[in-house]
This record gives sequence, structure tokens and C-alpha cells, in this order.
Amino acid sequence: MLILRAKNLALPRVAHGFFGRQDGISEGIYGSLNCGPGSGDERAKVVENRRRATEALGGAKLVTLYQIHSAKVVSVTAPWEIGESPEADATVTNVPGIALGILTADCAPVLLADTEAGVIGAAHAGWKGALDGVTDSAVAAMEKLGAVRGRIAAAIGPCIAQASYEVDREFRAAFLGAAPANAAFFVPSNQADFFRFDLESYVAMRLRGAGIARIERLSADTYAREADFYSFRRATHRGEKDYGRELSAIVLTH
Repeated sequence: MLILRAKNLALPRVAHGFFGRQDGISEGIYGSLNCGPGSGDERAKVVENRRRATEALGGAKLVTLYQIHSAKVVSVTAPWEIGESPEADATVTNVPGIALGILTADCAPVLLADTEAGVIGAAHAGWKGALDGVTDSAVAAMEKLGAVRGRIAAAIGPCIAQASYEVDREFRAAFLGAAPANAAFFVPSNQADFFRFDLESYVAMRLRGAGIARIERLSADTYAREADFYSFRRATHRGEKDYGRELSAIVLTH
């Protein structure tokens, strides 16, 4: 099983993992560790894949969201079942034994922890959520549970890299409209009026802006590493009808 781990989240009372697509039971375009119930994969296979992943984190109870590319955050006090997931893009908790999970296929998963306060968070940062401030929302929600910004460690997991992320002029204009300095995250593409966007660097900048000093970037390109990760953009370019979702999760251990 491919599990990437951030050095800055190797903390007491915290377990985490950015899972790849290997060693699950799903087949075809979902092969093999598809953890996304929102995909068209067989539900029983998704459930088993999620069980295998959380077993690697010590058997915690996994919660994931109905992700809507927003800045909305949920404070988790008790686990829920698949089908009961709230619509949001970040979770925080101070309850041990609940694994906060994020599902991605090019968007950036962000895991956060203040081990001294016993508070963790997880955020789904696609371009829309990142621009709207989903990481800011997660940090603020962690603070409400007792975390201190200066102590929070954050890791940005596998996501689409700038070399693989071509966008149009309108996309770039949305970021420049929010802050002209965002031009730094774009380079010209080889097509006229197209650019390549650095999502990972943008998310890191937003974390720094929120007062997070301990940031680790895994720099794993979901688009380029087909054997390791699912990619919405790769599936779209191939005309495939659907795609799997990889899981990133963090849990407070007892």
C-alpha cells in the first residue's frame, strides 16, 4: 500500500497518511484503492477500500465529506456514516479515534495538527476552495477548539502539479482579481492565452498567510503519476466516464 507521510506530522498522538491508489479491490478505471463513495464504483468495494486505509491508521472511525469546493468547515464531535456526510470541504476535531478524511483526484489535500492542544484538521483545497479560503477556515476552526496558529503543522499532499495544470485566461483573471500578487502562481503555457497554475504553491502561500509556519509540501503530481494516483484531469483528457478518489486522513490517537 502506497502511503505518503509528512515529516512535520510525525507527532505524538497523531497518525496520518496520504494514500495512493494501490492495494485495494476496485477494478477497471477505479483500480484499486478507490475510497470515494461519490464515484460510480461498487459501494461494497469502496467501503472495503476505506476499511483497509483506516486500518493502516490504527482502525479509527473514518469520516469524509460531501465536498462542494467551498470554504465551509465542520467541527466533528461524533462520526457519521457514508450517505450522512455534511456538505463542506474541511473538518476539525479534538476527539480521539475519529479519522478526518479528504478525497481528491488532483485537488490538494491538507492535513493539520496542533498536538499540544490535541486538535487536528483536514481540508480539501481545489482551486475554488483554495481561493475562497478553505485553509483559513480550517485554521480558524482549529483555534476555536484550542489550537494555536503558531504551533500548527500543515502538510499539503498529492495534487496536480503546475506542469500538468493548464488553465485559461478567465481562470487566471479570477485569481488576479482577488490579489494581483497571485500572478506569481502562473506561467505561460505553450498555447496562446493559456497558463499553467501552481496549486500547491498557492495553498502553501495561503497557509503562511494564515499564520502557519510549519508547512511541508509533498510535491507528488497526481496527473503524471498514473500508477500511484487518481486524476480527474487525466481521466477527462482520456474521455473516461469517471475516476477514483484517493484518501488523505489524520487522526488523534488515544
